[in-house]
Amino acid sequence: MRLREELPDFPGVTEWINGQASKSELAGKPVLVHFWSISCYMCKESLPQVNEWREKYAANGLQVVGIHMPRSEADTNVEAIKETIAEYKLTHPIAIDNQMKTTDAFQNEYVPAFYLFDENLQLRHFQAGEKGLNLVKKRLHRILGIEEES
Repeated sequence: MRLREELPDFPGVTEWINGQASKSELAGKPVLVHFWSISCYMCKESLPQVNEWREKYAANGLQVVGIHMPRSEADTNVEAIKETIAEYKLTHPIAIDNQMKTTDAFQNEYVPAFYLFDENLQLRHFQAGEKGLNLVKKRLHRILGIEEES
């Protein structure tokens, strides 16, 4: 995806966990979409940060949507995905994208990957890899109108 492109729909989702997300429900709010996979060590390392942002910035309207993107046949095991969601206390909507249709709609190739959309649902920042979490946080603060923490 290119900057300022609109948030795509979530086509072909195999199953939603913790409720469903739709563009119409997300409109008017900043949105963080994170792609992850149960076989990705770096993804699991970043999940606590995603949870922290979800809680910390909820009052600022931040909506978080997870997309589980399989990297192998083993990653399509829905029960294993649900166990990981419970283990990491992920309470935001998570799409299981076993057919990779949402992944394709985002033109995503990476896990972890973070897509940050403004309240107009336009892409404002993309980051792949756990090393970029600080950059995501800076952009998140900018979109939410929060002063940088010292």
